[in-house]
Amino acid sequence: MNKFLIAAMTLALLASLLYSPPSVHAAPVLDKNAIDDYVQRYLERNGLPGASVVMVKDGEILYAQGYGNDSEGSPITEHSLMRIGSVSKSFTAFAALQLVDEGSVKLDDPIIRYLPELTMEDERFGQITIRQLLSHTSGIPSPTIVPKADTLEKGVKRVQQWKLQSNPGERHSYSNANYWILAWLVEKVSGMKFAAYLDTRVFSPLGMNDSSSPVNSGDPVPGLPRGYVTAYGTAIPISEMEQMFTGSGSIVTTAVDMGKWLSMHTHDGVSPSGERLLSSSLLKESYSPQPGSEHYGLGWSISSSEVTPQRVQHSGALSSYQAQQSILPGSGYAVAVMLNSFTTTFEHAYEMSAGIIRLTEGQAAPNKAPVPTMIDLSLGVLTLLYLILGIRGILRSKKWSDQRRHHSAWRYGLRFIPQMIPLVGIGWLLFVVPQLQDNSSTILDVFRLWPALAILLGISFLFAVCLTGMRVYYRLRLKGGKS
Repeated sequence: MNKFLIAAMTLALLASLLYSPPSVHAAPVLDKNAIDDYVQRYLERNGLPGASVVMVKDGEILYAQGYGNDSEGSPITEHSLMRIGSVSKSFTAFAALQLVDEGSVKLDDPIIRYLPELTMEDERFGQITIRQLLSHTSGIPSPTIVPKADTLEKGVKRVQQWKLQSNPGERHSYSNANYWILAWLVEKVSGMKFAAYLDTRVFSPLGMNDSSSPVNSGDPVPGLPRGYVTAYGTAIPISEMEQMFTGSGSIVTTAVDMGKWLSMHTHDGVSPSGERLLSSSLLKESYSPQPGSEHYGLGWSISSSEVTPQRVQHSGALSSYQAQQSILPGSGYAVAVMLNSFTTTFEHAYEMSAGIIRLTEGQAAPNKAPVPTMIDLSLGVLTLLYLILGIRGILRSKKWSDQRRHHSAWRYGLRFIPQMIPLVGIGWLLFVVPQLQDNSSTILDVFRLWPALAILLGISFLFAVCLTGMRVYYRLRLKGGKS
């Protein structure tokens, strides 16, 4: 009988192993060497100076690593400070939801209930709710050119002169202004400055001791070096564009600290010390599509059904840094990638994050062509061509004017139209835009955003001025009877 029981138990155990559903099989072991190899090759192929990466699974940091160097020549490590741009919005949303969790505010209350001094030249403004600000469905626009502001309150009150671009709750339209207002809401309701609130209620409980939230991009952050902008397959150190970005893009952090943040999110809102920072229901709500916003929750983007595996994420970019955070609910993994460089034509942080996610799935990360470098080199060829043609045109200005010496003034002037188009268009961009509404942008900002294009535009403008000037000069000279 004992032998029969032992045999039966053995068969039952074997059967359970043979017929276990695939979902309980162990996930592929994270290959850290494969991640290192992928990231290093990606940086080299795209001419990026450095990156920091952190991997998390089910509330635990599995891997944190830095690659490359910063603008001061020091190696980037998992403790190197990085700006994360709009990834900051997830933190702002988290802070606002904490106020909802404790009953200080209600998610579907109008914002003016808590900020009665905030107005807008649009009667619909009074309908905007906290939920709509969080999900970018408020209808508040996001203009490129805004007046300068050096405090959060001044930054928020810029919206008083605006009008809504759609009815509140009607559709999703991304706007930094939504998150300026939310940061101010946190200040007003909590009685603490927004940066102090994050320190007290988010950073400290998570042990994010190297993280901070300055008010302006120009505020000094000890230990934070300049970032880079990419050009022609290389990178140029450059200072950050001046702006007030509290709530919308201000956070400075490290890979290790981002790992602690993502660990909490993959551990149902509970900190490593066991403290619950946000209720499960509100955390789940933040990852869920909102009315009028199919692919954006409350401070988080939601991938479309075509993307596999499904992810909850947020990207961020400033003029010298770029970041991406992604949570994979299906596997329990989360990844953050931070770059000390910015590329206008491509989201490198997102692409690198996607490659690392493939590695967690046991798949190969693709080696794609460096598209931004190819675009920049194409612009470089156009710049060189324009340079050659411009020099040729200047050298032939006398001959060109002589051939048209008998043209009437208006007919002669019509020949200037090809030069006047870049002269007016580029001149407006370089010299007029920085003066609009007393904003903080400068001519240098055009270069910061896209050096290869800025150089092409600069060369085009310079030669348009020179060519027009030379032809006018020779016209007047020839009319004066001089040879």
